[in-house]
Amino acid sequence: MADQGLYQTQTQKLIIGPQMQQSLQILQAPVLELRQIIQQEININPVLEIESPDVSIEDTQPEDPDDIDLNAISQMDEEWREYWAQTRATANRRDDDDERRKFLMDSITAATTLQEHLVMQLRTSDVEDPRILERVEFLIGNLDDNGFLNSKIDDLSLDHSIPLEELAAAQKILQSFDPVGIGAENLRDCLLIQMKRLGKSGSLPFRIVEFHLDDLANKRFPILSKKMGVPIEQISRAADFIGTLDPHPALRFAPSHNSYVTPDVVVERQGKEWVAHMNNDELPHLRLSNAYKDMLSQPDSTGDVRNYIREKLRSGKFLIRSIHQRQDTIHRIASEIVKHQLEFLEKGTSQLRPLNMAQVAQEVGVHETTVSRAISGKYMATPHGVFELRFFFSHGVKTESGEDLSNTSVKNAIADLVKSEPKHKPLSDDKLTKLLDGQGIKVARRTVAKYREAMNILPSHLRKSYS
Repeated sequence: MADQGLYQTQTQKLIIGPQMQQSLQILQAPVLELRQIIQQEININPVLEIESPDVSIEDTQPEDPDDIDLNAISQMDEEWREYWAQTRATANRRDDDDERRKFLMDSITAATTLQEHLVMQLRTSDVEDPRILERVEFLIGNLDDNGFLNSKIDDLSLDHSIPLEELAAAQKILQSFDPVGIGAENLRDCLLIQMKRLGKSGSLPFRIVEFHLDDLANKRFPILSKKMGVPIEQISRAADFIGTLDPHPALRFAPSHNSYVTPDVVVERQGKEWVAHMNNDELPHLRLSNAYKDMLSQPDSTGDVRNYIREKLRSGKFLIRSIHQRQDTIHRIASEIVKHQLEFLEKGTSQLRPLNMAQVAQEVGVHETTVSRAISGKYMATPHGVFELRFFFSHGVKTESGEDLSNTSVKNAIADLVKSEPKHKPLSDDKLTKLLDGQGIKVARRTVAKYREAMNILPSHLRKSYS
């Protein structure tokens, strides 16, 4: 049995201090999140102030021989203000910008929810039985974002001890509401409800949905033609009609998942060159309070007060330097991206070139992980739209001419070929590979299939049209 006791061992660990953690957090934070970080620091550090960069401030505090950091702090404060003045010099605000922004915010209205829309119809309906009204409201509360019931009414009846006939009557009322197809238990019922409302009960499209929805979903038109005993052209026309129905009747009421982003970088043409500018308008301009710096030179300030102020000044100085370093790092990375992606800026996404973080890190003079943190959640506004900085980093392939082409450009080439393909004879992955090879883009068939699936493009047999 091994001896038991207390032993000491020495190990080496890399411990990131609080200031370094804050610096990394600031580097990685998107601009809107950084604004929140800055506001939190302002709330806990009284020496930090927000000031308009176009206001001139005189630092008149006398030197304090006891405070060895004061001169450096003051100098850094001046440099920071000068930096903001220079970077924002080209971003003059129009006189009516604030007025226009206020009008825009005042014009925003809250969207009506699906539940509100349905309850409003229920209140104005001719349903008088309070029990049935209650059951309809119950079903409304059990709808998903597509407008389907999240459980069958049989299960809802058993789970909640509600008579099935009452729920069935409530479901019939609910299905008479707008949007058409609401309250169905599945896609088949949803489509059938819509066709009934259109007077298509018993029609060919109705029968296809009712009995052969799986064949329709997989575009097995020849099989459907034999099963239904009609020409394949009629099956194709029926499928086109079914395609006009709404498989998600309540989707327009679903919460929006669009993300609104603020670009950190704006790329503009200046003369014959493309130049990246930092979007500093979205960040408050920070400075160190002159009042607190003056307190350090007052002879009646106690040691505790002076120590407290020194600590807050150092903390504020580090925050400002971290923000300055963040902006500078992102700007240098963005400038390298611009330098490598001139063809993209001139002609669009089809001319995107391969680029990796190691290349940019070497040019900027930082570690590759720093580049990764710096581009995380950051966006660049270009003439072709707003793109995440990561969009510009991708692997690629070589064309016959030896030119590098990014994966994104290859995907665009595939999408263009599919867009122009004959509808009656769509291009297989093998054919797409050969056509790309004819354009000088050499990729394997499995790579084409992978890119096609990544773009949510169906295989050729599901893209075929019979009409």
